[in-house]
Amino acid sequence: MQTSSGISPSKVFLPQQEQRFALLLDFLIHQFPAIPEKEWLSRFEDGLISNVDGVPLDASVGYEGGTVIYYFKRVVSEELIPFQEKILYEDAHLLIADKPHFLPVTPGGHYLEQTLLVRLKKATGLESLSPIHRIDRETAGLVAFSKRSEDRNAYQSLFRDKAVTKVYEAIAVYRGDLRQQFPIHHRSRIEESDVFMQMREVVGEPNSDSLVELLAVKGEWAKYRLQLGTGKKHQLRVHMSALGLPIKNDQIYPVLKPHVVINKDFTHPLQLLAKELSFTDPITQKKHHFFSQQALHL
Repeated sequence: MQTSSGISPSKVFLPQQEQRFALLLDFLIHQFPAIPEKEWLSRFEDGLISNVDGVPLDASVGYEGGTVIYYFKRVVSEELIPFQEKILYEDAHLLIADKPHFLPVTPGGHYLEQTLLVRLKKATGLESLSPIHRIDRETAGLVAFSKRSEDRNAYQSLFRDKAVTKVYEAIAVYRGDLRQQFPIHHRSRIEESDVFMQMREVVGEPNSDSLVELLAVKGEWAKYRLQLGTGKKHQLRVHMSALGLPIKNDQIYPVLKPHVVINKDFTHPLQLLAKELSFTDPITQKKHHFFSQQALHL
């Protein structure tokens, strides 16, 4: 089930034991308290809620435990991301895209149609397209997608089993006192912090590691090659900040800045690029090595 815009619906199972809801509407209001009743009524009216057969449901339909319904998300005001992704590679199983800065990989929060997944679904017509891994909205570069649902787990296992080499490039602060220490293998324990959006390093058994190499220096800035050993949320941004090398234009580390939803400034992108991906394809056994066509400049 999919609209012409490439947006796929969300699936919700209605528990059999829930007998306190007379209407499906009552259940949705209870299940998703952040979404107001008037928005659910509007989605019913616009045919955005349906049964498993794709038949639109009315707001007056009763709650039926043990069944499944689908609903489409909607963002009231979504700003156009004025940069275009590129498809670099495609075969029967795999698609590799080169994502621009500012574009989220998947729908969430204030982003729906202006996401890499929805744009690619619309461009290719592939409803089963699914990201194998993620990179941050602010980060540009390579993202791999599985084209067939039956292949998805095999590709995702590559990342779970650390069988993928992921190389990034970054423009960040230069510290002359660290020059003789490169390459730096930074290992730490990263966990959620009390500050919204931020991760932090804490004392304990390391669960993340990154290799940081110095490529070039120009004044107060330098270009670095970063290789991920693990893939924790915001790992490279956390590690670079912890080393006293915050990445240029980072809006989260070391200091969190307010997130702007509308009228964003697109002139200062985070200087972090997912530059290389290499792995052996678990389906075809072909050895892949992909390079982003984008570049960061000192």
